[in-house]
Formats: sequence, structure tokens, C-alpha cells
Amino acid sequence: MRTPGQQLLLLGLGSVLAIALIMALLSWASGGSGAGAGVDPETGTITLVLDTEPPQMNSSLSADAISGRVLGHIMEGLTRQDANNELVPGVAERWEVTESGATFWLRNDAKWSDGKPVTAHDFVFAWRNTVDPNSASEYANIMFGIRNAEAISAGKLPLTALGVTAVNDRELRIEFANPVPYFARMTSFSTFYPIREDFYRSTQGRYASSADTLLYNGPFVMERWVHGAHIRLVKNPRYWNRDEIKLNVIDFPYFTTDGNTIINLFRDGKIAMADIGQQNIQEAQLQGWTINSFSEGALFYVEFNHRPGHVTRNRNFRKAIQYALDSSEEVNRVIKIPGYAPGRSLFPEWLDGVDDSFRKEYPVREVSPDWDKAREHLELARKELGLERFPPIMLLTGDSPVANKVSEYYQETLKQALGLEVRIDVQIFKQRLAKMLAGDFDLVMAGWSADYADPLAYGELFHSANAQNRGRYRNPEMDRQIAIARTSTDPRTRMDAFGRIQDIVVDDAVILPEYERGRLYVVDPALSGLVRRVVGFDPDFTYARIVDKVSQ
Repeated sequence: MRTPGQQLLLLGLGSVLAIALIMALLSWASGGSGAGAGVDPETGTITLVLDTEPPQMNSSLSADAISGRVLGHIMEGLTRQDANNELVPGVAERWEVTESGATFWLRNDAKWSDGKPVTAHDFVFAWRNTVDPNSASEYANIMFGIRNAEAISAGKLPLTALGVTAVNDRELRIEFANPVPYFARMTSFSTFYPIREDFYRSTQGRYASSADTLLYNGPFVMERWVHGAHIRLVKNPRYWNRDEIKLNVIDFPYFTTDGNTIINLFRDGKIAMADIGQQNIQEAQLQGWTINSFSEGALFYVEFNHRPGHVTRNRNFRKAIQYALDSSEEVNRVIKIPGYAPGRSLFPEWLDGVDDSFRKEYPVREVSPDWDKAREHLELARKELGLERFPPIMLLTGDSPVANKVSEYYQETLKQALGLEVRIDVQIFKQRLAKMLAGDFDLVMAGWSADYADPLAYGELFHSANAQNRGRYRNPEMDRQIAIARTSTDPRTRMDAFGRIQDIVVDDAVILPEYERGRLYVVDPALSGLVRRVVGFDPDFTYARIVDKVSQ
């Protein structure tokens, strides 16, 4: 999944207007806008920050971590992850997975927020919508283990051919195109959430565009969505496991990535949790806050545009940049945040192999920085492309503090090492995603976190038919190895395929791994039960509760 104060001055106002404005501000401070205390025991409310507006709340189409975080609190799939990151029943009370398919039996008390039951038909409709070529879902490929999903997505078969059947309201049967032993784990991911057809069609093309055009079956429902400004979630009284949900409200009245703003909100007691950036570590220590660390397991990387008309399509040009940049220098001298680790591979450190971690069993063939080799490859690229000089290179990036520092590092390094002019295109999260999808970049700073606990979550990213392959890299050998990894039932054969994929990524400079991100963060002592996840939406407040600070 793709991984982002307001101050009014009373100057020259008449006394009546000034009093009115002061009263409005007092109302805002006391919760008129939804912004209140970070932790409010009386109302069971916690207040938090979102990086940005969620770009896509239709679970069939959503492809980013911000939307996934909200969806994970308001929707539920057949399975979900508990407070110990273990797979547990969700809408399904039990299931059975074989080499040929899977069957899920739904619980009787799973209901939509309007009181109607969640049925197997709701999953059939949602999954068909994902693979429908008219939907153009970037996540259609995650369904390709289901019979006929790939052919349907390519427009070769009708939606009714998808190997998913509602035997009755409570029994869902899936036929596999090939064995998918990890399928149950996948069903906790947002693309596999249900959507009720009659409600979907009643919105007349506006489904998931506002709070009232969404129907909910998760622990919370969206009470308020002011676009670009505020999202408020409240406890779902019809959720089957509502007695285990201790919070009444999760409020997001702030959308920002500005580290100083976030720290100020936390210091003033207005939010319950805050990420700590490099510039805020000293203040956090001086305040005496407990600083928590968490390794997300997400990989961040530079993705090249492999489309015709871009110099980055040329392998020698990509190799030149590969030899010019140094992920260790980037992490240790530019980012300088504890918990970040230099990027070495498409596959993060936490992934398992057969008997040990994947990276231990299949060490990556690292490319050490070497500016002389970089210049040799650049000269070969210049000759192959028939250029006298290279045009300016467009680097698409986000607007976070880390992205700003890293993009400037790339700009300066590539100028010094290769004499390239790099122009930085800074975009907010939603616009960056749109430009990535449109191919409007030469280089883009991208990131990916696993949708399920298997190397395939990363290994199939650069299949030629994968919509998440934003640079449109195409390599028949890459596709062949991904097919082996998708279809083989032998663990060693699958891992050998991933090992070969890892080699191709390095040898062909498909992407340049930057770093595996770590997080430093602080939490109000009155908030307990926060769950951090490597796989799935993060952070998860489903199991959180408010406690007495004195007892902590």
C-alpha cells in the first residue's frame, strides 16, 4: 500500500466584532469544531492528526495508507488482526483454505450501520467491482489468485466468471486460479472489504465521496467528513463486537505533516499522539516524554519512469544514478532520525524465507557508490540516446520534511557526481499519487508497505500488468519469476523466485531502495492499547482505551 494552528489577529476590530470573534474562538477551543483535548475521559474521545485528506475511501479502489488507516477503523473484512497482530475472525466466524479454494462462513450478528445483515453477496459484489476493468482499480492484481480474476481485469471475461460464489447469505466460496496458502491473511486487507450493492447504486456514482455516501460495518462509523479539514469517527452501536470497543470517538480535526505544528499540538494537550522528527527529538527529551520507537517494515525507494520518451528508460542512465547515490549517507547524514535503516533490497528485513529471514537466506547483491562507474554509465547512456547533453530531470516528491531534505540531497548529489540538472516537483499526497499514476515524472520518491505477510506483497510490484508499477517497468523474466512465486506450492521454489526477482531489481536498476522507515512517537499516558502494525493499517486504535494517568 502506498505510503503524508490556526492563529487569528484582532487588529482594528470594533468592540462588538471583537467580542463575537472571541466567542467564536472560545467555541472552537471548547470543541465547536471538533478539536478538543487529546484525551477526554468524560466523553471517551481521543483527538489525532491525519497527514492529509484521505484520497480514496472506496475500499475497492483505495491504494494508499492514509485512506487505509481510516477504512481499517470503519470497515471490516472476513478476517482482521487482533491486538497481538494475530489473524482472528472478522465478519467470518470460521474458514477453510485448501489448494483449490477457500470457504468462509459468516457470523449471524455482522450488520451494516443501517441494521441490515452483512452477507456473502456483499463480498461477491465488492470483489467483482475491484476486478471490473471499468473500475480501473490499482489493486485488481491482488485478486489474481482467484479463478478468472486476471482475465476479467483484462476485459476478456464477464464479471460473473469470477471464482467467488455466495452459496447463501452466510457461506462464501472462492475458487483459486492457483494455490494461495496465505489467502486468509489477505482477507483482512481493505480491498477485500464488503460493499452492499443496493446502497452502492443508490449513491448514483458518488459512493464514498462523503460520510453519508458510505455504509459501515466496522468498529466505528464516520460521523463527520469536512473535506480537507476534519474527520470524526464514532463508535458503531451495531458492530458485532461492540462491547470490546472502549473508545467512543476518534477525532481527526487536524490535517498536517508539519512536525513543529504536530509537536506543539501534543505539548498543548490537543492531540493524543505525535510523531517525532529529527528536529523535535531534543524538545521531546527536555519535556521528559517517553519516546517510543517502531520499525514500520515499509520500504521507500526512488522509482524510475520506464515509459518511452524518458531518459530513465535507458538502463545505463539508471545505472549511473544507482552508482551515484548512497542510501547509507542519505539515512545517516541527511535524514538523521533513529530507527531509519538504509535501503538494500526490494524486500525489507522483516520478511521470512523458508527457515530464516529472507534476506539472510538470499543476501542482496549490493551496489557500492562509485562516481567513476556512474560517469562511465552516463556516457554510455548519452551515446545510446544520441544526446549532446541530458535534459533536466524531473523528480516528483511529497511535501513532508523528510521528502524535502532527501530530494534536495538528490538534486545536489546528481549535479556534483553527474552534472545533471534535477528539478524538484513537490506535491501534496493526493496530487503526487495522481501524477505517479499518470506517469508525469522521470524519478519519483515512492514507498510501499505490505498488504499481507508474504514476500509476494513486494515481489509482484513490478510485474508488467501491475497497476502499482507506476514506472511501467516491463521484463519477461521478471514476469516469469513472479508467476512462479504466485503459483508454486513449494516454499523453496517460491523463495528462489523471490531471490531472482531481487537480483533483477538490482542488476536492471528497476528502482533504487532508499530506506526502511522507523518511527519515533509519543503517546499521552492516558491512552493505552495503541497497536502498531507492520502489515495492515497503522496505527490501529480499535483496541485502545483511556486509563488513569496516575496508575501508569
